[in-house]
Amino acid sequence: MNGFFKLVSTFQTQAEPAYCGLTTLVVVLNALSVDPGRRWKGPWRWFDESMLDCCEPLENVKKNGITFSKVSCLAQCAGASVQAFRANESSLDSFRSFVETCASSEDHHLVVSYDRQILKQTGTGHFSPVGGYHRHKDMALILDVARFKYPPHWVPLSLLWEALNSVDEATGKSRGFMMITKRAKPTCFLFTLSCKDQRWRAMCKYLLEEVPHLLKSRGFTTVEEVVYTVFGSLPADVASFVKWIVEVKPAVNGPIEKVDRDETERLLYKSKVLQQLRQTRALALITKWMEQNSVNSPEDESLQTAILQACCQGAAAFRGSNCYSNVKCFKKDVKESNVTSNGARGEAVVMSSRVLVDGCEQVIDALVPKRPSSGNVGGGSVLQQDGIDQVTLEEDAFHPTTRDLLAVLLLALPPSTWEQIPDLSIHAEVSRIVSRKELPHELQLEVEHLFEQAFFVSRSCTEEALTEEALIETKN
Repeated sequence: MNGFFKLVSTFQTQAEPAYCGLTTLVVVLNALSVDPGRRWKGPWRWFDESMLDCCEPLENVKKNGITFSKVSCLAQCAGASVQAFRANESSLDSFRSFVETCASSEDHHLVVSYDRQILKQTGTGHFSPVGGYHRHKDMALILDVARFKYPPHWVPLSLLWEALNSVDEATGKSRGFMMITKRAKPTCFLFTLSCKDQRWRAMCKYLLEEVPHLLKSRGFTTVEEVVYTVFGSLPADVASFVKWIVEVKPAVNGPIEKVDRDETERLLYKSKVLQQLRQTRALALITKWMEQNSVNSPEDESLQTAILQACCQGAAAFRGSNCYSNVKCFKKDVKESNVTSNGARGEAVVMSSRVLVDGCEQVIDALVPKRPSSGNVGGGSVLQQDGIDQVTLEEDAFHPTTRDLLAVLLLALPPSTWEQIPDLSIHAEVSRIVSRKELPHELQLEVEHLFEQAFFVSRSCTEEALTEEALIETKN
């Protein structure tokens, strides 16, 4: 019962009849003290269901519920570490081992997806956390988040396994369980995958299904040809699938003069990742391809536009609004100022934007890292003033652009993507260029994070395709 006390301290009732998956995640994430990266209300950083909207629009969840793979994807996006298992890919003994491990721990929690009817309960598919395990009686304690229906209750483990080992009619796939833990290192990433925009499905299908077939069907004589083949037919607007993360917060008591130590560490980390990425062969290949094919960055990719959009989204989140259409830019200017780090080296750029949310004016500050002058890749010059290096950077030195998004996406593709390349020498060279083992530590963590996200996103993509096929067959 070690895990019980953490879970029960954050236990809550689902806010909507179909929110069982979201509420279960909220309970577990708060029990693990995962930082949501934004305030809930007042000064408090605390998860609630409205924050879990990156993988599926909340209106869709409210209407149709959420699938097993989307819940695991949400947990990953929220900053936790996830091990998800379909029941048909596991066994009762393995499940029992995970139940006992999590029940005996304060920092490992188990989420189960099961069919209520097998437990002789009303309803069908449901999510809840497991709060304890009785070894002698071989029973698990279900902390049912639908507390308006059922209080916490003990279930024979074999019966719970039977309820897990059932097929979700919405996806045609088995239900299952997932172990969720807090990352050993606090989440701090520059890039993320997004499946909220509907265009992500076309991108996912192309990268994971069509690209391997393209590589198999063509003969290559250079690595450049491989890269050009992959990105030559890429669906439009890659920024809808790969995004860069901007840290924003409400302006308090005038302009920021200093950033705290945690903020400084995150800014330095992000600037280092960007610097490391721009020194890779992958980025050089992408840059060359864009230049040779006259591929221009979108007009709305400027730093000013990106910061304005981030401030608008941040303002909506701080006001508790889930609909960005309610956010209007009150004044389309972004003021820039340099601030010093608190107790650490380097500088940050604070860019402020004035926005209007539900009739209330807000000033939002965005923190943007300055890339260090060493390894000055991608523009900029170093001037010396009073014996100290002062960095004068081109605009794209402050933030990732299309070439950076494409390069990190190239590095994050599954190794199996390149297995179909016919020429063994070309295959070996491509594998070396995209090898995560060869990357600097910070960039390696970044790419591994995207790779993990891609795994969960691909599962969601497959499930949605199966669901649509089932609906078409039903209509026919």
